[in-house]
Amino acid sequence: MRVEAKKYLHDISHAADSIARFVTARSLADFEHDAMLRSAVERQFEIIGEALAQLARLDPALAEQITECRRIIGFRNILIHGYAEVDPRMVWDIIETKLPRLRHEVGEILTGS
Repeated sequence: MRVEAKKYLHDISHAADSIARFVTARSLADFEHDAMLRSAVERQFEIIGEALAQLARLDPALAEQITECRRIIGFRNILIHGYAEVDPRMVWDIIETKLPRLRHEVGEILTGS
């Protein structure tokens, strides 16, 4: 695996781990009412999406090993360009249902490299 690809994967892993730490012992209500928490989480999702977009340009086959790669990149674009329409409940759902898989898949790829 190219060094640049590994860097992007580490960026994704670090950002995903940060999100998990930020929301530990938090609820959807906490998330909805804490602008700083939402901003921190959304920033990490932006990093994940951008790193994945860069990885997809560098090594499309590697990026496609990540489930819903294109949707993750699309979510980053929504956060950046459609920020006024981001629903905190949707972000929370992604944290609960999609983030664990992303963390697992990236960890597996990095472990196998």
